[in-house]
Amino acid sequence: MIKKVIEMKKIFKTIALSSLLVMTACDLDLFPETGYNEGNVIVEENQNGSQFSTRAEIKGLVDALYANKVKDIQEKGYMDYLVYAECRADNAYGATGTQEVTAAEANKIDAENFNVTRDWGWYLAQVNFTNNIICNIDSVMVWTADSEDPLTQAERDQWISEAYCWKSWALFQMSRLWGNVPLVNAIPPAITAENIEEVYDLYYPAQTPVSDVHAQIIKDMSFAAEHCPDVNPANKFRFSKAFAHGMLARTYAEAPHRDWSKVKEHCEAIEAMDYKLVDNYGDMWGYNETDAVRNTSESIFEITFSRSSGNWVNMMFHRNAFSPNDNFGWSKWVTPSRDLIAAYDKEGDTERKNACIVFDKCVWSGYYPNTAYAFMHKLPTNASSIILMRLGEIKLLHAEALAELGDLEGAARLVNEIRKRAGIKELPAFTDKEEARDAVLHERRLELAFEGFRFFDLARHGFNELKAVHDGMHAKDKYWQDRIPLTPENLILPVPSSAMDLNPSLVQNPGY
Repeated sequence: MIKKVIEMKKIFKTIALSSLLVMTACDLDLFPETGYNEGNVIVEENQNGSQFSTRAEIKGLVDALYANKVKDIQEKGYMDYLVYAECRADNAYGATGTQEVTAAEANKIDAENFNVTRDWGWYLAQVNFTNNIICNIDSVMVWTADSEDPLTQAERDQWISEAYCWKSWALFQMSRLWGNVPLVNAIPPAITAENIEEVYDLYYPAQTPVSDVHAQIIKDMSFAAEHCPDVNPANKFRFSKAFAHGMLARTYAEAPHRDWSKVKEHCEAIEAMDYKLVDNYGDMWGYNETDAVRNTSESIFEITFSRSSGNWVNMMFHRNAFSPNDNFGWSKWVTPSRDLIAAYDKEGDTERKNACIVFDKCVWSGYYPNTAYAFMHKLPTNASSIILMRLGEIKLLHAEALAELGDLEGAARLVNEIRKRAGIKELPAFTDKEEARDAVLHERRLELAFEGFRFFDLARHGFNELKAVHDGMHAKDKYWQDRIPLTPENLILPVPSSAMDLNPSLVQNPGY
């Protein structure tokens, strides 16, 4: 008991010194910055155990989810994730002179890697924030039942579903990166001498097996698929029933809950909604002299920006087309690989190649001559959206499910629908499941390049295939760093050392 009290003192001191929301699933604003003291969290009795008491306060949290938390994806949840997905596979080189990124390309990430550390804390902070909505909303509903501004059942179900969407997305990304991760579904109560044993695990959560994390995602997304908002063609920056079905499809495609019939079911649910492929692939990332394209017919969920309050992360990949000379004096991240360029050229796939990759002059020459340097081109302006889910991905995931279920004709039909849009020749009928699977994975590479799928698509279909790609790149292309061979252990990232220092319940992933 004394040891645990001392440990609780330690975490509160850490909270006072650090803004990283590393290990709790509660709102740290509840806690003072003076260390442990019995009864240090005061919840007014008339609030039914909730720190929030009005409908307006819950609505404010939901609004803040979009305005603050989702918008904050740029560095940790988008830029860094592209490095893990594209540069650890065969789509992109890392970044010359940036140690954390070159370490990812070379498979030399360790528990001290700064990017890994910041990403771990960021994902947990997203879960933490959504728990404020999820864990408080029922108490507020009871408290406001007889008020002039009651929280209705419909609002409750919709708002909690939207929180579930962001929480599930964060947990899914985390489980891909780290395997077992902390899963806390409650806000820790005030600490007393009597309950410290009971609440200890809420403040110091251990990792939860991936199977349980995915089971939670399936449970929450099944609810959200019923209660999220319907599709709004004019605003794709809102979690919807389609996004929930998409997360269910993604989750059922992964071990340990893999069920290709469920993947098929949820993809079909989306395809029955108000979505269609855009006529020209590049239009999804298009722009004119005044603004960038957003809310296309293909987009399921995107994070939108304007020129006046734009994203900053575009400068990490190429130029901002609206201000091309800004921040263009240093080498960029996620540089398209020669192998990917060759894959487009082999297919005669100029439509997707030109949308994904642009060649430009620059003052450095790390991977290409500075007279014609290759840049990732899927975020061409500071007003361009970050697209997290779209119909093209879902159709190819549907094709993958059909291939695995033995419907080779259906798989070919969906793949060829995507290829027709790209302006390249259709594939002949597949002769067996392996051929169909390879064709779908190849098509996903060309269609979804620089959207954060490649490494995980390969991993989904067996370690050996991923290892062959990962380990073989340097021999094919001298511009790739010599990589530490991929193993089942270093397939996932290490738990950051700083997180383990703060939380004695965490266990380092094997091999690190």
